[in-house]
Amino acid sequence: MRYSETRAAETREKVVKEAAAQIRKHGPDGVSVAKVMAAAGLTHGGFYAHFKSKDDLVVGALQSMFEQSRRRFAVVTDGLTGPAALAAFIDFYVTTTHRDHPERGCAIAVLNGDLARLEGTARDTYDAGFAAMVARIGKLLPAEIAGDREALALSMVSEMVGAVALSRALGDTAASIRLLDATRAAVKARAGLKDL
Repeated sequence: MRYSETRAAETREKVVKEAAAQIRKHGPDGVSVAKVMAAAGLTHGGFYAHFKSKDDLVVGALQSMFEQSRRRFAVVTDGLTGPAALAAFIDFYVTTTHRDHPERGCAIAVLNGDLARLEGTARDTYDAGFAAMVARIGKLLPAEIAGDREALALSMVSEMVGAVALSRALGDTAASIRLLDATRAAVKARAGLKDL
């Protein structure tokens, strides 16, 4: 790769990273191209050298967020297989740490209300990220789980995401913690991970 192509890719990644941070904070509708470019240390005029439109930027940011989530999943489950890996991920995901740090948390939990208003490629990217998480959970379910494994994985992801999102909205800290603790225990029990 020539220097200019490498530099262009690095610049694009810098802008995408900043856009992802702003999307997590303000939602996709609250992101300003000018502010993203300024925060990345670039001029607004250079935007179209890297992106076709704001929608293209949002898609790139979502892809980056889901890739970050995939890498985090791999780190959390590294060296573990099956049920042990799934239990570790649930214990990592349904926590006060995740609740308190949406800026580096799961895109599904932080954007679930915002993305419902998007259309086209951005919505497709969000849907694909959700499907990938469901697939990862489904693959780690214990072999003895009978019935529709995909339905169980869908339900588990929905409950985990909902618990984290709702725990952020609750003003009562004790209630928020109870919600997370109860959800973590219930999801693990339904997946046959009670003792993990």
